[in-house]
Amino acid sequence: MTSDHPPIENGRTVGARGNVSLAPLTSLELGGVARQFVEIEDEDAVADVVRWAGRHDLPLAVLGGGSNVVVADTGWAGVVLRMGMRGIVVERHGDTARVTAAAGESWDGLVEQAVAEGLAGIECLSGIPGLVGATPIQNVGAYGQEVAAVIERVRAVNLLSLEVKTLVPSDCGFGYRTSVFREFPGRFLVLSVTYRLRSGEPATVTYRELQRSLGMRRARPSLADIREAVLELRRTKSMVIDPTYANRRSVGSFFINPVLDGVALAGLEECARAAGALAPGENLPSFAAGEGLHKVPAAWLIERSGFPKGLRRGSVGISEAHALSLVHYGDGTSVELVELARDVRQGVLQRFQIELQPEPVFLGFPTSNPLLD
Repeated sequence: MTSDHPPIENGRTVGARGNVSLAPLTSLELGGVARQFVEIEDEDAVADVVRWAGRHDLPLAVLGGGSNVVVADTGWAGVVLRMGMRGIVVERHGDTARVTAAAGESWDGLVEQAVAEGLAGIECLSGIPGLVGATPIQNVGAYGQEVAAVIERVRAVNLLSLEVKTLVPSDCGFGYRTSVFREFPGRFLVLSVTYRLRSGEPATVTYRELQRSLGMRRARPSLADIREAVLELRRTKSMVIDPTYANRRSVGSFFINPVLDGVALAGLEECARAAGALAPGENLPSFAAGEGLHKVPAAWLIERSGFPKGLRRGSVGISEAHALSLVHYGDGTSVELVELARDVRQGVLQRFQIELQPEPVFLGFPTSNPLLD
């Protein structure tokens, strides 16, 4: 496949470009080139690209909005496929609405539209960068909401059989920031997602930080109030992509907040007190995460392990606004970022015996988790 000779299958032409720099297509602005790059605007063309890559023994990777990926400095020695399909369909049924969006639609654009049309269920997920197709992969969540709670079905192509399948939530293996799509990255390519939203207000706010922010406004906030409050909170943490922010080059939260049962939580608190990480009378911060489970802020563990906000190592560092965000300041390398992330992970492990897991996907590295290398 070259830019001059794109693959042609079944009368359709699929355009491709060779040696495309991936750094400008990611929020980190890091990484090398893709040997071949294809943007898909017609789902029928997916099979063409997959067949062509298979015949030429080229590995295939999918790139969405580039906001949750770390690309290796050596790039990707195969085909990078980016979903460019668009389209949103809203079907109302009484007090609910089914909203089906193509994988290439902007996620925050979809949230904005839902809020404008009075559809509740994803307003707390405002400001999250990326495309619709990525939301079930990561089971995107923030401020008390997760997409798993509102996803009705996912249309995806099985990259092994090229069969298009409709998966319901029980097929998707949703968990905290994971799914069957993330666990088996080479199996499915998401084509579209259908969300079941509530028509009308009021909305429900369960996250304490968001409740505090909204408490100064109205007792029963509107969807628009909630969206604006979430955007404001994300801005204070430099987690809204803005070209004027010094900390803008990031993947948002680099690590997943650990989820512990009661026994593990008690053990962590005992460890933290023994290490002097808790002041007298101070409690270990945690949040309910389901029956008998507790979420511990990874940012707290990172800071108490000696990695403060604003830490800088050459061209990479920790955001001045949020310790969970690792940032690239420009002219750096993915190697630098991974080395910092590895040190942070090791520091937390040594101090608290907690193994932080990375949230972004690593593309082009020898292993799926280079922090373990």
